[in-house]
Amino acid sequence: MAIDTTPARIGKTIVIRGEVKGAEDLIIDGRVEGTVQLGENRLTIGPNANVAADLTAKDILVMGQVQGNIIATGRVELRAGCLVEGDVRALRLAIEDNAGFHGKVDLTQGVGKSVPEPNSAPNSVPAPTQASLGI
Repeated sequence: MAIDTTPARIGKTIVIRGEVKGAEDLIIDGRVEGTVQLGENRLTIGPNANVAADLTAKDILVMGQVQGNIIATGRVELRAGCLVEGDVRALRLAIEDNAGFHGKVDLTQGVGKSVPEPNSAPNSVPAPTQASLGI
């Protein structure tokens, strides 16, 4: 029996307020307010998404708008045209040209399941501004 690896999807006209939890990959293209926790799975914030939530997942790809903190045990990728307002804590971070970001970055080797909130990290380094990146 084959396992379905198609990610779950929250469409552009869907609005969710509250807590989203799951153990599968998720694509958000609508509006989510609250928290999103996917544990060891991949979260994709689509280009039409408008998210006002704290995000926790293994890998997080952002193409839309996010207001909230991002915690990943793996990689965070901010694509061109996205806008993120919040702190990022991850093992790896990739930011494309023309991606908007305002917040602090903490690239910690020991990011695990019991990760403290990003704003409590004493050694957080402010992310470069768009001006200093030449964007």
